[in-house]
Amino acid sequence: MSFRGEESGGEDGGRTSSASDLRKPFLHTGSWYKMSSAGGGMGSRLGSSAYSLRDSSVSAVLCTLIVALGPIQFGFTCGFSSPTQDAIISDLGLTLSEFSLFGSLSNVGAMVGAIASGQIAEYIGRKGSLMIAAIPNIIGWLAISFAKDSSFLFMGRLLEGFGVGVISYVVPVYIAEIAPQTMRGALGSVNQLSVTIGILLAYLLGMFVPWRILSVLVLIPGLFFIPESPRWLAKMGKMEDFESSLQVLRGFDTDIAAEVNEIKRSVQSSRRRTTIRFADIKQKRYSVPLMIGIGLLVLQQLSGVNGILFYAASIFKAAGLTNSNLATFGLGVVQVVATGVTTWLTDKAGRRLLLIISTTGMTITLVVVSVSFFVKAFVISFSLGLGAIPWIIMSEILPVNIKSLAGSVATLANWLTAWLITMTASLMLSWSNGGTFAIYAAVCAGTLIFVCLWVPETKGRTLEEIAFSFR
Repeated sequence: MSFRGEESGGEDGGRTSSASDLRKPFLHTGSWYKMSSAGGGMGSRLGSSAYSLRDSSVSAVLCTLIVALGPIQFGFTCGFSSPTQDAIISDLGLTLSEFSLFGSLSNVGAMVGAIASGQIAEYIGRKGSLMIAAIPNIIGWLAISFAKDSSFLFMGRLLEGFGVGVISYVVPVYIAEIAPQTMRGALGSVNQLSVTIGILLAYLLGMFVPWRILSVLVLIPGLFFIPESPRWLAKMGKMEDFESSLQVLRGFDTDIAAEVNEIKRSVQSSRRRTTIRFADIKQKRYSVPLMIGIGLLVLQQLSGVNGILFYAASIFKAAGLTNSNLATFGLGVVQVVATGVTTWLTDKAGRRLLLIISTTGMTITLVVVSVSFFVKAFVISFSLGLGAIPWIIMSEILPVNIKSLAGSVATLANWLTAWLITMTASLMLSWSNGGTFAIYAAVCAGTLIFVCLWVPETKGRTLEEIAFSFR
């Protein structure tokens, strides 16, 4: 297996490659912002419907909010099993181990989605990938809603997990590629903020709505109104669409010439070799960002957060709270607020500092949790850094010519670890509540050391500058 790149089509680094040298996209999802008139400058090629988006950040923010509907469904999937556990077990006659399997199957589906996500995003585009991911999500939720036995329940969980696996890779990459440099951290954090909103919605609706009605069908429509990632369009050789998309995202009064040239240079550089073999991954420019991306996403899950969020109601019940569902909803509110703070801080304080604060707080609070079940303090610490920032950094540091496969591997590692944590959390908690959280605390302490030794600060740097720093 190898990482595929493209061949440069000319001697001039800024010159577009010939058509025979370029890989063409499998599916072109359209450019609503582009007029069909021939000739003319950029102004004549852009639709009048988009002219209201003048500010350099408005369009990127709107596109981020639209694709954030995907992570909301991601979060809804994560939170669904907590408030519905008793009702599903009662209605379908499941055992506790069967329900634990149901809870973990979304992670299994997400692993498959993660494996496919890089190649889907490479050949169909970021926008097209999100449209495709919506289909198994919808079918999966319908299968769960109409399930009469465990087979339909399990099938639906696998399908929605597949969609979530694609979403979890493509959304942070899309946001990183469309966001202005000065807003990339804040907009990237919207991904995790949306996940927490989805979890909160599951916790809230789970208190009032029958479990069969809990379904989300909101992703596809908005995606028709966003531009494709300009960096992906440039990589695929669609230079006219690339410049149109970038102009829409930056605002029509913004001079994009410098950014256009920088992206073109980066794309041309990535085309100089047709194949990057696994043996080449030993080079620092590839091995370090890949190790950081995988390390952060694996350690994020080893902290035990999915075990806590999936079975929050059971944990609160074990702690002696009379209304465990209300406590779980309070946990969701805390997570949304804390992640909202992270969204505001990421481009001000920086990724590295927030990760250090987050992992330090998680280590301390998990020690406290191991003796007193003070779960909300742990969730605050997680949301301040380790929840959102690993996805941001993964989307920022992977070089463009290995991003599709390397991003899939990192996302797969995250979901594999999430599955292991979800499968073992209930068993570990039945073994020892305090011992379980003490183990998670040790992992968080290791994560703090990893961040201090290896994770660079990416605040205020373009994606091209970040890639060059590993050479």
